[in-house]
Amino acid sequence: MDAPSFRVWPPVALGVPLLLGVALTNTIGDPFTIPADPARRLGWLLAGAFVLWNGWTLWVMAARGTSVLPGGATTQLLRSGPFRVSRNPLYLGLIALDVALSLLAPSAWALVLVPVGVAVLFWGAIRPEERYLSDKFGADYDAYRARVRRWL
Repeated sequence: MDAPSFRVWPPVALGVPLLLGVALTNTIGDPFTIPADPARRLGWLLAGAFVLWNGWTLWVMAARGTSVLPGGATTQLLRSGPFRVSRNPLYLGLIALDVALSLLAPSAWALVLVPVGVAVLFWGAIRPEERYLSDKFGADYDAYRARVRRWL
C-alpha cells in the first residue's frame, strides 16, 4: 500500500492524553488553577486559528489532488501555502486545537499532558511519515526537509 505506516493515528496520539487529562481533572482535580477568563480567550483564539490554518492546509491538499486524510497516499510534495513554513501543518493545527480544548475545558491535567501527546504524535505518525516521504521522493524530499522546518 502506498501510504505511511503509522504506529498511532494522529488524532488518537493527541486525543487520548487530552481525554485522560480531562478525566483526571474531573476525578482528582487539577494540580493548579487555570485562570478562567484569559484561558477561555486564548482557547477560542487557538480554536479559531486551528479552523483557519487546517482549512487552508486541507484546501491546498485537495486542490493539488493529494490525500487529505492521515495515512493516505501522497501523490506529490506540497511546497505552497502552509507547506512553505511547516512540513506538518495539519499536525501543528491539531496541537493548537489540543491546547485550545485543554484551556476551554479547563483542564490543567490536559494542558500538562499536551507534550505527551506531541511525543506520541512524533513517534507514532511523524517519523513513519518522514520515512515514507523520504523513500518515495528521495533527494527532492531531503531538499524540502532541509529548507522547511518540521513545525514553524
